[in-house]
Amino acid sequence: MFDLDSFSLKGKVAFVTGASYGIGFAIASAFAKAGATIVFNDIKQELVDKGLASYKEIGIDAHGYVCDVTDEEAVNKVVKQIEEKVGIIDILVNNAGIIKRIPMLEMTASDFRQVIDVDLNAPFIVSKAVIPSMIKKGHGKIINICSMMSELGRETVSAYAAAKGGLKMLTRNICSEYGAYNIQCNGIGPGYIATPQTAPLREKQADGSRHPFDSFILAKTPAERWGEAADLMGPAVFLASDASNFVNGHILYVDGGILAYIGKQPQ
Repeated sequence: MFDLDSFSLKGKVAFVTGASYGIGFAIASAFAKAGATIVFNDIKQELVDKGLASYKEIGIDAHGYVCDVTDEEAVNKVVKQIEEKVGIIDILVNNAGIIKRIPMLEMTASDFRQVIDVDLNAPFIVSKAVIPSMIKKGHGKIINICSMMSELGRETVSAYAAAKGGLKMLTRNICSEYGAYNIQCNGIGPGYIATPQTAPLREKQADGSRHPFDSFILAKTPAERWGEAADLMGPAVFLASDASNFVNGHILYVDGGILAYIGKQPQ
């Protein structure tokens, strides 16, 4: 029988990587409102401190750790600390990520590897660190922040698209390997979200007109707007809760309809 309590995260420990601000912060805030205890990391102490202050400002008592999610030894250490000081991680959101908008022929192999390392290798490392305790506990939720670039290509984002496409398949493979242990691994594919990371693409031009990319996104999105971080809150709570216990290996695209839309006919 359906029960609204199945959406509750009360008593759960949620670890959201890179959640000092932006999408990660919004998702973690939603989890807290649903009853979860929030743990997050960032790569520098100043960012962790800023995140802790932001959570405190909205009434959330979060736990913050400095950790480079591309460093397997550091990740294993911080997961152990979380388990000892906060509790076994019930929900993992692999949110930390970077993008480098560089044409492929101008991009160095080093830059390409860095994006792959943060956006694909890190989710593998962190997931690997939390799954053993999830198996012992008998349940777990892993949510990978994918992207429309899991499905589409675009100029200047070859590394990002490659990483997010890989993350989509890692999501499906974690489902395949660990679904029998009552672990659900799904992805969220955000559309174009208004965050500090995308702010340069929304800046007004000197003459007051929209940035060309801003106009392009509005024309390609049936909703005719950029998404907000808040648009990801409900989907994330659903995938983190018992309401999604038979949803596994799925990528939920929260994109305002872009992937369903061929675009407007030229006038």
